[in-house]
Amino acid sequence: MVAIAILDDYQQVALKMADWSRLQADHKITVFHEPFPDEDAVVRALAGFEVVCLMRERTPFPASLIERLPELRLIVTSGSRNAAIDIAAASKRGVLVCGTETPGHSTAELTMGLMLSLARSIHSEAAAMRAGGWQTTIGRDLRGKTLALIGLGRLGGEVAKFGQAFGMKVIAWSQNLTEQRCQEVGAEKVTKDDLLRRADFVSIHTRLSDRTRGLIGSRELGLMKPTAYLINTSRGPIVDEAALISALNEGRIAGAALDVYAREPLPADHPLRSTPRVLLTPHLGYVTEETYRVFYAGMVQAIEGWLAGKPVNVIEP
Repeated sequence: MVAIAILDDYQQVALKMADWSRLQADHKITVFHEPFPDEDAVVRALAGFEVVCLMRERTPFPASLIERLPELRLIVTSGSRNAAIDIAAASKRGVLVCGTETPGHSTAELTMGLMLSLARSIHSEAAAMRAGGWQTTIGRDLRGKTLALIGLGRLGGEVAKFGQAFGMKVIAWSQNLTEQRCQEVGAEKVTKDDLLRRADFVSIHTRLSDRTRGLIGSRELGLMKPTAYLINTSRGPIVDEAALISALNEGRIAGAALDVYAREPLPADHPLRSTPRVLLTPHLGYVTEETYRVFYAGMVQAIEGWLAGKPVNVIEP
């Protein structure tokens, strides 16, 4: 019997989103619903488990943690990659890491929802209605505005199409962006500074790496128009949170919408929670029933493949 742990099932739906019955018949499955406060808590909880299933980067698996879990043999992450897992350290320890398929449209859809909410103040008008108010803001149209995309991969390309459907002008920049890719999605390739100066909405869709960490800081925010908005549904550390808080407090940009943060879950006393002009959501980009079903079904497939000696979707160092 193999001991299997499913981590960070915040909504308590993991066992409902896929058919775990074949695994449950012969193996022990334990589901953890709450985030762990620190690495020591993870070690205590996962002592004796051979298989661990991760929902995206909710629980990091650095080398230090992997070394403290001697029974661990398999890590299954939702998605085709996970920057919070030290793949090299796992490989060195003989721990296999497998992934799942990754639907991308749900994050793109959320991006447009955040954009619409910023443009029309949907979130603040809804709160005002509950407080007895009526028409407290004046919105802005998306049609005719400039949508600036940092990153034009699969997700950025989806957002480009959505923006065009709303009649927006799409411009794009990333460190490796090509003219061919821009032509494929009908975007104009520009420099980073030009993108920030021209944008009405800046939306981030690049991966977190050493090159993109802190990519949007005080200088970049200073290039944006005071009427422009920033949206981040990619990864929190791409934006310098302290610089963003300062820009929002001083009204140097019109507002921001964030779905990702340098630390998650966002602490209850984090200054972003009391910063004006910012719409906050709790990393909902991939949190849809359809995406969860793909993720959890992929986890079952990965575990069954490993048990049969035929691993699938292996993530190499």
